[in-house]
Amino acid sequence: MKCHHCDKQATVHLTQILNGQMHKMDLCESCAQANGVTNPENLSIGTLMVNKEDETKSPAGKMVCESCGTTHQDFKKGGRLGCEACYHVFRPILDPLLEGMHAGTQHLGKIPSASESRVQFVQSVETLKKQLFNAIENEDFEKAAELRDQLKALENEAKV
Repeated sequence: MKCHHCDKQATVHLTQILNGQMHKMDLCESCAQANGVTNPENLSIGTLMVNKEDETKSPAGKMVCESCGTTHQDFKKGGRLGCEACYHVFRPILDPLLEGMHAGTQHLGKIPSASESRVQFVQSVETLKKQLFNAIENEDFEKAAELRDQLKALENEAKV
C-alpha cells in the first residue's frame, strides 16, 4: 500500500472509529513520525487528513448505487459494497484504493502470466465449452460429463 501523504510504501496502518464511522490511513515511516504518530496521546486521523478534500463536497459524497441504495458513506462506514452494480458506481473511489494495495485494478486470475500461456489456456477452455455444448445438444451425456470434469479441472488448476 502507498502512503496517504506521499508515494512511499506504507508501513504504519491506522484505524480510528469516530461517531460510528471507520477511518483508515496508511503512512510511510517518515510521514508517521512527521505527523506525530509515534506519540499517540492526542492522535486523530482527522488531523492527519486536514489537507484532504471534504468528502461531502466531493462527488463521492453524493454517490448512490441505484440497484441497492448503498451510499458512499455506507461503503466508508462498513467497508463493504451492497451489490455487483456498486463496483461500477464506486469505481472512481475503488480504483485509487486498489492501486495502492495491488499491482492493478483488474483481476487476472492465477493462470500463467505469460501472454502466450494465457491465450492457450483461454483457447482450451473455449474449445472444451464448445465441445460440451455440442455433446449436450447431441444428447451424448457421457461425453458431456467427461468434458464438464475436464473444464472443472482446468478451472481448479487456474485457481492454484
